[in-house]
Amino acid sequence: MRCVYARSQDPDDPLSGLAIGELEPEVPEGWVWVEVRAAALNHHDLWSLRGVGLPADRLPMVLGTDAAGIGPDGSEVMVHAVVATRGWDGDETLDPRRTLLSELYPGTLAERVAVPARNLVPKPAGMSFAEAACLPTAYLTAYRLLFSAAQAQPGQRVLVQGAGGGVATAATVLARAAGLHVTVTSRSPEKLERALEIGAHEAVETGTRVPPVDVVVETVGEATWQHSLRSLRPGGVVAVAGATSGPAPSADLNRVFFRSLRVVGSTMGTRQELAAVASMMTAAGVVPVVDRTGDLTSDDDVRGAFAALAAGDMVGKIVLTTKE
Repeated sequence: MRCVYARSQDPDDPLSGLAIGELEPEVPEGWVWVEVRAAALNHHDLWSLRGVGLPADRLPMVLGTDAAGIGPDGSEVMVHAVVATRGWDGDETLDPRRTLLSELYPGTLAERVAVPARNLVPKPAGMSFAEAACLPTAYLTAYRLLFSAAQAQPGQRVLVQGAGGGVATAATVLARAAGLHVTVTSRSPEKLERALEIGAHEAVETGTRVPPVDVVVETVGEATWQHSLRSLRPGGVVAVAGATSGPAPSADLNRVFFRSLRVVGSTMGTRQELAAVASMMTAAGVVPVVDRTGDLTSDDDVRGAFAALAAGDMVGKIVLTTKE
């Protein structure tokens, strides 16, 4: 089948290992096939190409954690990318042996993907396949950060660091839909303007002093960590799901304990949370922000999409489609 895969890995030039071609990977017995209609890109794909989280002895590996398509019974579905071990019961993200599609098993950037039947979630009827393909990583992660980890409530103030990225954009959309006051940061005037268009109340340059907030959504790490802690009201919480600029150089523990701050980590989410964010967005009448789409079968489109992801040249999600 036609797919996008990691052929080799290079921490300094990740796109050099990107390949588009034919592979027929083996899949576990009892899994079901989904005909992929759309698959969204994530930074996880770049980390795999850099050799982080994907051992070289598993190459070639089909990339991708997000997909929407047609299930084995003909229904429209989304794919939940967190694969728990057989027999695990409960929150899949707490399984110490969990994995994501494209880490141990082939990913979603292909004409079809095999998954456990329990990993299928109905696609929202009001979303296109391209929009629905954005939910399983970025929107699921943002939902869990805001409402499970930080337990954000309507009327509270939330600061979203790093406008433009998939999770940051998702957090902006979801927080506004849930009745929170949303402030976003970026060094790009264009991304700040776009953030206002998709729902932010305020958009400020990274590091700008803001009125104290109840919640910070942190996916940037070193470049924004001190600002995140200093922006919290006493008793506030910073919810962390990434560190794209590197780990924080100092935890600033004096500030954490003196102001009774909470730091909570979160990663992805459960199948039930994926269904919940889909229901929430349907009820609120909002859809994911898609920056651009391309053809999954086009070498130029695929390489252009990955180049844009690596350069941070997007607001929202980049999606590759097969057919609608």
